[in-house]
Amino acid sequence: MPSKTVVFIHGMYMTPLCWGHWRTHFENRGYRCLAPAWPGRDEPVEVLRKKHPDPRLGQLTLRAILDHLTGVVQGLREKPILIGHSMGGLVTQLLVQRGIAAAGIAIDSAPPPGVISFQWSFLKSNWPHINPFKPQDQPIEMMFERFQYTFVNTLPLAEQQAAYDCYVVPESRRVPAQALTPLARIDFRKPGVPLLLIAGSADNLIPASLNRSNHAKYRRPDSVNDFKEFPGRTHFIVGQSGWQEVADYTISWLQEHHV
Repeated sequence: MPSKTVVFIHGMYMTPLCWGHWRTHFENRGYRCLAPAWPGRDEPVEVLRKKHPDPRLGQLTLRAILDHLTGVVQGLREKPILIGHSMGGLVTQLLVQRGIAAAGIAIDSAPPPGVISFQWSFLKSNWPHINPFKPQDQPIEMMFERFQYTFVNTLPLAEQQAAYDCYVVPESRRVPAQALTPLARIDFRKPGVPLLLIAGSADNLIPASLNRSNHAKYRRPDSVNDFKEFPGRTHFIVGQSGWQEVADYTISWLQEHHV
């Protein structure tokens, strides 16, 4: 029987608030939806900003996020559909690999070890939070100018500012650091449930070519591994104008594969 539970997983510099429209959209189509926060990220955006630099945030790791979300997922009545964005996309890939999901949809997924890009926009966008010369205990703040380039590069200024004011919070450097370690390694040959990778053609932070490389690594026998690129979409694909098209595509894909 198809799963009717969806767990939305946010990425770096965001909170579950970024999934608000998606939750309503899926709930209106009969799904039960959850959007759990990463550890310590379950407070309002303005509160998290005022805490910067928060020493507790500086200790947040990818391992802690994976363990926390594994507990959430395993506590549900049925295996859920996982939908993750950015670092949440990589988390989705890793949780699918653990065999605890009915399906996975990874949107603009952060790359696992072994999937690399030398595209300038990728290097420029990611260097600030993976810079080895910065102390890992020191959280990083996403300033508006950087957000403009990395998340919303093609959007009108008013939309860029509104998105920044509504959603953006400081982040731990330990999370992207651990994404470069064996902890985040994907076994691309391990059979599993249906998996869809989605990319935006205008994404500077996680370029579409990097998403394609991520998808191309999969060699899972008798498993569904699909890829979809949306033209003109930035890294803010889940929130920019036209997000409904992406959400509807995911619902259609799930129905097609009887998930």
